[in-house]
Amino acid sequence: MSASTPVTVAQGHPQRWLILGVICLAQLTVVLDNTVLNVAIPSLTRELGAATSDIQWMINAYSLVQSGLLLTAGSAADRYGRKKMLTAGLSLFGLGSLIAGLADSTGQLIAARAGMGVGGALLLTTTLAVVMQIFAPEEHAKAIGIWAAVNALGFACGPLLGGFMLDHFWWGAIFLINLPVAAVGLAAAVTLVPESKNPRGDRPDLLGALLSTIGMASLVFAIISGPEHGWTSGRVLLTAAVAAAVLAGFAWWESRIEHPMLDLHFFKNRRFTGAIAGAVLITFGMGGSLFLLTQHMQFVLGYGPLEAGLRTAPLALSIVVLNFSGLAAAWATKLGNPAAIGLGMVLMAAGLVSIATVASGGYAGTLLGLLLIGAGAAIANPAMAHAIMSSIPPEKAGIGAGINGTVAEFGQGLGVAVLGAVLSSRFAALIPVAASSLPAALAEAGSAGEKARITEAFSSGLESSLLVGAVAVLAGGLVAAALLRRAERGESAQGAV
Repeated sequence: MSASTPVTVAQGHPQRWLILGVICLAQLTVVLDNTVLNVAIPSLTRELGAATSDIQWMINAYSLVQSGLLLTAGSAADRYGRKKMLTAGLSLFGLGSLIAGLADSTGQLIAARAGMGVGGALLLTTTLAVVMQIFAPEEHAKAIGIWAAVNALGFACGPLLGGFMLDHFWWGAIFLINLPVAAVGLAAAVTLVPESKNPRGDRPDLLGALLSTIGMASLVFAIISGPEHGWTSGRVLLTAAVAAAVLAGFAWWESRIEHPMLDLHFFKNRRFTGAIAGAVLITFGMGGSLFLLTQHMQFVLGYGPLEAGLRTAPLALSIVVLNFSGLAAAWATKLGNPAAIGLGMVLMAAGLVSIATVASGGYAGTLLGLLLIGAGAAIANPAMAHAIMSSIPPEKAGIGAGINGTVAEFGQGLGVAVLGAVLSSRFAALIPVAASSLPAALAEAGSAGEKARITEAFSSGLESSLLVGAVAVLAGGLVAAALLRRAERGESAQGAV
């Protein structure tokens, strides 16, 4: 087998499960770094003298670069080789982690985080693309389920790992811990992972890569900036206008060239568009709702950061158990992708409703909601990713993974911004003082009764926001299931002709 041909065979690669372990190890480091920095903010403020704007850029530099480069990274993996891009991603991520851990200024740390974002984009796209290449089609659902479960585990463990490291070491340790993981992953990738790429060897679409990177980074920046600076502020409107113009130019360019980075004909596939529509809504509802859940745990139920992290762990653990055991994949296979996505998102919406309706009544209802969300995510998320990836030719697996990651980044960012805005507006309308946050409002309150009313108003705002998230998730399930079912019927009708 040549290095330029896909490695997928009917039986799958003989070492596919070991390779999946390597891939999941690489994936885990990337996902951990999406959340681990949040718990280090007090230490960074104290030891590096970081201002609020510095902290924001430390966090956003990683996500902006990563989200902006996902499509480009996926295309590069298809054109130049997924193994090459996987090893390049691990190398860049490890180098960025080393510089971040040893940084002695905020500027160095921000630059290192941006470099880690480049490596993260390569890893997020190549890991899923390699999964599609080394497993036989009948094993895709289970393999993608395990890949998705590692994502959930990383998001849940990020704050816990960060808190543990900061209790025992200095802040730089949260980055240096990536080094041995990256080294092991790099050695295993070089030794075990087979090379694969698009055998057509299309010419690079450099202008498309530039336009997609600028457009997506601008769009995500506008979404991130909206809650803080106001949706009608000059910064947000200008950045959103740049994003719209550049992405429109990207679509025009991709429709005209012979070898586009993103084939717009994908969007004529009903299965693809159905999965994309559902994925945007599910990540919108879940990204925003999980952002609110951390505030619910700390401000309403009164838990500290570490305790709140431990009490949200059942969500991730339920996803891990159902996916690693193969139960979620078995249910999805039995039901079919449309019904599995619909069922999963109904369960997730029910979990959000459970949390919302017991917002101030203790942990029991919250635990039930977390378990329902976890069960639903374990079924729906892999089915959604599988629907996206299976509707794209195998030689385009890298760009498919880039699309999957881009949709997730966009939906999560939009969910945090919109549901956060719902919470803020509801809270501001109910409190008797003028303040932008719960701690500020409590500081201005003059009596115990007034503080109780403010806390109740915040709880009411959380309930409204979580219910909006539940509606978005449920709508996503219905839309995706309907479109995917229609696509399957259309494919069956064409096959019968």
